Amino acid sequence: MKFRPLHDRVVVKRVAEEERTAGGIIIPDSAKEKPMQGEVVAVGAGARDEAGKVQPLDVKAGDRVLFGKWSGTEVKLDGEELLIMKESDIMGIIEGTPAKKSKAA
Repeated sequence: MKFRPLHDRVVVKRVAEEERTAGGIIIPDSAKEKPMQGEVVAVGAGARDEAGKVQPLDVKAGDRVLFGKWSGTEVKLDGEELLIMKESDIMGIIEGTPAKKSKAA
């Protein structure tokens, strides 16, 4: 992908959630909600403070993050559905769980 976000923006790929409940019930596509977890694909250089200095972002490519249900702007780049959001829309980094690799890649 040849896309680099500007300033404090982050490109996130949604991570698919489980299709079964804990009790083993299969959830149909029509009843699923959009996942609120994703893997950071690319990050911008950072936002500038009042003094003009660039403040680096806390997230980096490869981090698994949790974000709001309606956060970001959905875009399609190279046939892949991604989200572009500000770093402030990200609620936190999920540690200890590596992001799953997609089967298509």
